[in-house]
Formats: sequence, C-alpha cells, structure tokens
Amino acid sequence: MMVCISSGQGSSRPVCLTIGGSDSCGGAGIQADLRVFESLNVSGCSAMTALTAQNPAGISRIEIVSLAQLDAELHAVFEYYDVAVVKTGMLVDAEHVALISALLQQLHHGLMVVDPVMISSSGKRLLHESAVDTVIQSLLPMATLFTPNLDEAAVLLGEPVSDAVQAAKLLAEQLRCAVLLKGGHADADMLTDALCDADGNTYGFTHLRQQLSLDQRHGTGCRLASAISAQLAHGEPLHTAVDKAVSYLQGEYSSNYLELQGK
Repeated sequence: MMVCISSGQGSSRPVCLTIGGSDSCGGAGIQADLRVFESLNVSGCSAMTALTAQNPAGISRIEIVSLAQLDAELHAVFEYYDVAVVKTGMLVDAEHVALISALLQQLHHGLMVVDPVMISSSGKRLLHESAVDTVIQSLLPMATLFTPNLDEAAVLLGEPVSDAVQAAKLLAEQLRCAVLLKGGHADADMLTDALCDADGNTYGFTHLRQQLSLDQRHGTGCRLASAISAQLAHGEPLHTAVDKAVSYLQGEYSSNYLELQGK
C-alpha cells in the first residue's frame, strides 16, 4: 500500500524523501531538508546514512549507519508512501551508494535530486574518493538534477571553474543529466547559479552575495537542493523549480540578515 499525506484541509501533500547524514546542530543534512520540506508544504521522510557530531565550525565525529539499517529504512518508506521526489545528500562510501542506487532503481518511480556533498565547508570529507565513480555510474543515470558547488565541479572536471555556465553545460554533457552549478563559493559580489538541463538549455540565476553569519552559511547547499526537490514535487518544471528555490533561499537569507542587523 502506498499513500500520500493529507493535510488538515483534506488536500494531499506530495512526499519527498531525503537520504543523507544527520546534523547535530540542525543547520544542514537531514534536519535542514525536513525543515525546508515542511515550510514548502511537502511531507518529508528520511533515511539515514550517517550520524554526525557537528556544529557550523566543524565535524568532530561521524558514525556510519549500517547497510542493513539503511536498507530497512528505505523499504519502510517506499512500502507505505508514494514518494514524488528523492533528494540525496551525504552518501558516505561506495557500498552505501551502491545499495541506495539498487533500491531506488527497484522502488522509486519519481524524480531525484542528487547533491554530491563531497567535502564539508570545514574541509571534512563526507564522500569517500572511491565512491565518486559509483555515484556517476550508478546514481546519476536516474537523476533529474545534479547540484555540485564550484569546488565539487572542479574535482569532477579536473580543473578550476572559470565560466559557470560553460562548466554546467560540460558537466551535463559528461554526466548525461541536468546540472545546477551552485556559485556560492565564487569570490565575487554578484553570484550566479548556472543550470544546464537535459536538453542542453542553459539558465543563469544571478543574485547578490549576502553578508551571512557562519550559522547562516552552514547547510546552504542542502537547503537549496531540498527546496528544488519540494518545488519539483509540486509539479514545477525544472528551471522554474530552481528559480523558485533560489528566490526562497535568498528571501530566507535576507530576512535573517535584516533580523540580525536590527538587533
């Protein structure tokens, strides 16, 4: 039996599943994804790959979830819910990626947003080097969208990114899926998130760099990918989903920044 969640008004809400690591301070990972889903009127489910002890300054410990536990969590979700969109984050290693890929191929018939989450902002590796090829070969063929940041794109391309739109296009051609190259790591006042869809169409989403605190910067990539997932679950086409998600985060940052400025 598969169901959709019903709201108090009797209308159904789409279901998004996030697969990734926890964040003990709640700013990133599973906790951040679930908060975004709820704020965008999506019912959120989760399957955990790892438990982390962290705060915005760094990660002190990672406890990897067993493959058996992850398998059970994924089956429990898909046996009951009709999942519209899967969003993946921290996937740990090749074994976890292989399990997730195999189960999603078998159980999931909706859309998927893959956020690579290779290295944390504090420099902690969150995806083993040997797992990168497994993600590319096993997970990305099922992906609706891949969302690397500039550093992750540089690793995949083998060189620094000088032109975000061209880099997104090149990655989309190489990986054979739509790519959103997140521009937040660029050293500029005006930032561009570059989207190349599966048909080779390119879009640029430009916004001013926000003056954010460390707390606010923590988990921005997670929240963007989960906001895109929520918009896709509501039936938005990809470029519109990205546009609305970028605006959602920029609005979130602006209001938080104004609150801090007003104190």
